[in-house]
Amino acid sequence: MISRLYSATVYGVEGIEIEVEVDNRGGDTIRQYIVGLPDIAVKESLQRVGSAIANSGLPEAPGATTVNLAPADLRKQGPGFDLPIALGTVLAAMGNSGTHAPMPDPGDLETWSIIGELALDGTVRAVRGILPQAIAAREQGRKNLMVPWDNAEEASVVQSIGIYPVRSLRDAWNHLMHRETIAPYRRLDTRPPAEHSIDFDEIKGQPYARRALEIAAAGGHNILMSGSPGSGKTMLARRLPTILPPLSEREALEASKIHSVCGLLPRHAGLLTQRPFRSPHHTISDAGLMGGGANISPGEISLAHHGVLFLDELPEYRRQTLETLRQPLEAGTVTISRASGTMDYPCRFMLVAAMNPCPCGYQGDPRHACKCPHAAIVRYRNKISGPLLDRFDLLLEVPPVDPAALIDKPAGEPSAAIRARVIAARERQERRYRGTGISCNAELHGKTLQTHCRLDAPSRQTLLDAVSQLALSARAFDRILKVARTIADLAGSDNIAQEHIYEAVQYRSYETQLRQ
Repeated sequence: MISRLYSATVYGVEGIEIEVEVDNRGGDTIRQYIVGLPDIAVKESLQRVGSAIANSGLPEAPGATTVNLAPADLRKQGPGFDLPIALGTVLAAMGNSGTHAPMPDPGDLETWSIIGELALDGTVRAVRGILPQAIAAREQGRKNLMVPWDNAEEASVVQSIGIYPVRSLRDAWNHLMHRETIAPYRRLDTRPPAEHSIDFDEIKGQPYARRALEIAAAGGHNILMSGSPGSGKTMLARRLPTILPPLSEREALEASKIHSVCGLLPRHAGLLTQRPFRSPHHTISDAGLMGGGANISPGEISLAHHGVLFLDELPEYRRQTLETLRQPLEAGTVTISRASGTMDYPCRFMLVAAMNPCPCGYQGDPRHACKCPHAAIVRYRNKISGPLLDRFDLLLEVPPVDPAALIDKPAGEPSAAIRARVIAARERQERRYRGTGISCNAELHGKTLQTHCRLDAPSRQTLLDAVSQLALSARAFDRILKVARTIADLAGSDNIAQEHIYEAVQYRSYETQLRQ
């Protein structure tokens, strides 16, 4: 007898429905086969399934059993097929047993999508990527989704499909046989977004850097900070998420799908409630940053989607690794091609980087003498190419903090106040770009840049003079325009004025020093 159930898998960050067919032919010798391009984890499911069925007290399948995962030309990964394979095996065995035991209606089975890993005792374990798989099940018209208990909250984010969490293979079987009904899961998580444990009011001094970060947050701009050790670069960067606007429903769903696929979505969580902040170590590989591996998976730039990617000690990263950032920063997506296939991952993020001005870190520090030869400084800075520098919208020097400011000055402006201004600026951008697919000023390009960043004659001349004197590229020209547009939005102005151009140019002038 052949039984047929439905499950799902993940391809990239999208879910794809998989048809699970189990054929049991009976006989005296137990033989088991699984076909449909399974990986090692899927092939090993036959051993897990056999033990789980026996230890759950369910009918075992004698003779030859063949499991087919369709479509057959798509590689199947992970242990999420254990539960549907086990249920299909029991159904096929019962159909061949010759008994007249009641069987589930095939039409009823077609309404289900079933996902879960099995332990040897029949316990159902959580799997990765439930969120995109649940979306795939709904899009294919399945009305019910059976998932591990620990994945129920994540799956419940998807509307218009019943979520039935199970703890064991026996529970799943009894529910399909209508012996013990499992109640559909009701999402009760109405908690507000978790509060940040850090705040901008902990930063004393550095008004120039604080202003630059506010502009970066308001327009989604990339920013590079250079300064001596202890000047507060890392402290500033780690507080950037506290002033970013909250995730929209669309952004939260897109970012959560990526974290779900990587198994990084918090247990018993639905959607991400805060923008991602990723800070990989400078020893990271190209595949770790961009994505890839034997089984292609998202990298740090995709995990930072709709959030922040912070690269501390920027020149310490391998230059080859840094150069791979150039195309994704422009496109907002990254394409990973391997022998096993090609994947496209979204990666629209803010790039925030910090560096020392020289190898010893003290060039320009009035309290410490720099001991680096000029040639060593040039080599150090040349680790960051000109094309990569071009992709930063704001470049600034962070001076050392006066010790007296740490003691005498009151706390700085809190994140909540800065965030209110950032949200107001983002709302102006949302209204301006409605229907264009652009969400913030940093995404302006081509005709949209010309349309929304028009300048009067004095502002145009100021910008041309600055670009000529600083020997900036055409890309830097565009980025100054984008930053000026954001400064105008923070000021509540519909037009870019000359003072907005002046301030935007300030955040580009440090580039000439880095190129020396």
